[in-house]
Amino acid sequence: MRDNNEELFPEVDEQGNILGAISRGKAHDGSKILHPVVHLHLFNKNGELFLQKRPEWKDIQPGKWDTACGGHIDLGENVEQALHREVKEELGITDFEPQDLGHYVFESSQEKELVYVHKCIYDGMINPSSSELDGGRFWSKQEILENIGKNVFTPNFESEYKKFFTEK
Repeated sequence: MRDNNEELFPEVDEQGNILGAISRGKAHDGSKILHPVVHLHLFNKNGELFLQKRPEWKDIQPGKWDTACGGHIDLGENVEQALHREVKEELGITDFEPQDLGHYVFESSQEKELVYVHKCIYDGMINPSSSELDGGRFWSKQEILENIGKNVFTPNFESEYKKFFTEK
């Protein structure tokens, strides 16, 4: 299995205004063309955070633990549509109430993303997609803090977790 390098994403500015279109391949080839993504941090009522395991075949951060749900906004979609589509595809969840935490620019050696961050509390069934994920599980805050900086998580997840969920 592989990502579709021809899939089209919007090219955006830092305010989210659409400037054009870009292929997945171009978005991830080091061109650093800004494109939008959605993230959902899914907590249970006990305060544990569900993380997904990225499959080894992914083109970005294979095999690492990451945000419960994350995905690109497709050309023609808005943030809310993309978030609900991705959560349904990756986790099998349709009945959640996301809280918008804002957005920021994330840059790595391969890409530059405008990340729209959300969180929710959810205690229903989670059915991780076997075609998109390599499973997932709930992590306690202590487990997360003990593993930060040990190459267990994606750098994007680590920076986001520190920014939004640890005491300043």
